Amino acid sequence: MAIERQTVTYDGPGGPFAGVAAWDVAVDGRRPGVLVIPNILGQKEADNHVAERLAGLGYAALACDLFGQGKRTERGRPDTSRYMDELNADRGLLRDRLAASLAALRALPVVDGERCAAIGFCFGGKAALDMARAGLAVRGVVSLHGLYDAPPYDDMTPIATKILVCHGWEDRLAPPEAVVRLGQELTKAGADWQLLAHGHAGHAFTDRELPKTPEGFGYDPNADRRSWEAVVRFLGEVLG
Repeated sequence: MAIERQTVTYDGPGGPFAGVAAWDVAVDGRRPGVLVIPNILGQKEADNHVAERLAGLGYAALACDLFGQGKRTERGRPDTSRYMDELNADRGLLRDRLAASLAALRALPVVDGERCAAIGFCFGGKAALDMARAGLAVRGVVSLHGLYDAPPYDDMTPIATKILVCHGWEDRLAPPEAVVRLGQELTKAGADWQLLAHGHAGHAFTDRELPKTPEGFGYDPNADRRSWEAVVRFLGEVLG
């Protein structure tokens, strides 16, 4: 195994954008592609590590950029959410940037563009669900401790993309009633969806840089491990 990284700069609305791709150069030919969608902080090293983990499983992965080249934030600042807020306020723009990121993944010479999926964390989990809602060309999406409010699209049915939702039950940003609404939405849309809810885990349960707090935030090793195992099985099913 020989994992290689490559910076990928691509165009899109409000761009340019800069992501990081990873794949195993010891593997010949094209392979399925996985888009990795970052959280509120934007494209960063943690996302690149996820791309490398996926590359080790035989995929080519692109840790994408939804905010724009050089536009990143830091945790704990008053303006941490400024780039995310712009996209939350314009879900059509978010959809179009996701489409540009997917196109960049599919354009990689090592990617089989007919076999692609996406996984996202926190805000990226919302974005992954929006890819399914928008009918973008992915076989499956995974939302990890994502947010579930539906975008104001004219028509979100039917949803052909398979969906895995990995959820921390104590997540105060996505309380039980939001989970129920999501399930109702996806069922009405005819989606093939599944939910893995982790007891005693909250928001950002995969984020090793965020210690767990009583307020329902932070890293939970059991939820992290179990959700990754579910992701691996799900990708094997939809991309195999």
